Amino acid sequence: MFFQRYYADSIAQASFLIGCSVTGEAVVVDPNRDLGQYLATAETEGLRIAAVTETHIHADYVSGSRELAELTGATLYLSKEGGSDWQYAYANEPNVRLIGNGDEVVIGNVRLQAIHTPGHTPEHLSFLVIDGAATNQPIGILSGDFIFAGDVGRPDLLEIAAGFQDTMRKSAITLFKSIERFKTMPDWLTIWPGHGAGSACGKKLGGVPSTTLGYEKIVNFSVRFERESDFVEDVLSGQPEPPKYFARMKTVNRQGPEPTLGRWSIEQTTPCGQIVDVRSIEEFIEGSLLRAVSIPMNASFSKWAGSLLSLDKPIVLVANNSQQAVEAAKALVLIGLENLSGWCLPEPAKKFPLANVNELLGKTLLDVRSGAEREEEAIPGSIHIPLVYLADAKNLPTGPIYVHCASGSRSLVGASYLRSQGVDAVAVQASFEEIQNAMRVAI
Repeated sequence: MFFQRYYADSIAQASFLIGCSVTGEAVVVDPNRDLGQYLATAETEGLRIAAVTETHIHADYVSGSRELAELTGATLYLSKEGGSDWQYAYANEPNVRLIGNGDEVVIGNVRLQAIHTPGHTPEHLSFLVIDGAATNQPIGILSGDFIFAGDVGRPDLLEIAAGFQDTMRKSAITLFKSIERFKTMPDWLTIWPGHGAGSACGKKLGGVPSTTLGYEKIVNFSVRFERESDFVEDVLSGQPEPPKYFARMKTVNRQGPEPTLGRWSIEQTTPCGQIVDVRSIEEFIEGSLLRAVSIPMNASFSKWAGSLLSLDKPIVLVANNSQQAVEAAKALVLIGLENLSGWCLPEPAKKFPLANVNELLGKTLLDVRSGAEREEEAIPGSIHIPLVYLADAKNLPTGPIYVHCASGSRSLVGASYLRSQGVDAVAVQASFEEIQNAMRVAI
């Protein structure tokens, strides 16, 4: 059996290609829109992609399943679970096969057995991986957004991000029951989750590429709960605010996304529309273009870009070189932001205004941390708007707004976004503790 894991850092997402060395066939699970990586592996290994499938209708990136199946002539296996509200709009296409609990995707000697694991979403499937050439026992499970290393898939997204009212508590109860069934499987079962640290699909995901059921029973607090009520209370508390674009992704993936049409290239141009500086925070502070938004290429890039950028205005990227621009463009296309106009160098540039912690007393403070962080402690009198919701902020106070977070990173993103919208904003480049101490001394 051939097994290859791919990881997209910008969306903290894992996808997989599994092949049978005897028949030369392969299946791709949860592909994103960067299809070239799967095609390149298949060519190198002498495999033919005969099947494509996905664990659920994704909310955090545009699925590449439909396009990859069309491109390769593969059969596309989609979940039929979850009821009529959770069926794919393109399920009747000739190359689509609907599967449910207990059904198998067979690739030579390799079998993927579908297990219905609802809770994160109603239609969610996990796949037991069986290498029939060795044994009929599963070697592991592709768990999608069901079980992560150290966490479970959050059950509140349908209500909070997609607007399906009164679903989060019911989904949490369903998730608990799915976990209870899953815990009866062998402890040696390897778990390959669909996301890692940095994903907003949970609140405390680990960064390891795989784990085991036995290990998760020891360290994963969500898996260790014995009482349903305790689990529901815990899993629904402290979840991060979902990025704004999540609501749109669910609809896009259910309807069937348009093909990428080779949109990985990007040409140099002059700055206009939404100017997005993808360089490091340090480089942005030293010199940035007028009204540019700082969204550095790190693990949070897609989260902030998907929350702050709009689809109806062209996007021009500010980068040090074309390679950096292409990397950022690819990350944007992965989440459906295809209104790219080009890229430019950071010239002419001016130093970005920063605030000293000693000048904050009596000023308008804007806290862009998460709600969970805010609940733990806050600066008295400060305004709170989580960064993912900043684009929807209305009736902000006039005069300078001093933007702060926990470390100084999100504050720069928030302040630069507000300045791009004509708001007088200044970034506080300090830790929350430093701000607290300075305010106490000033008082």
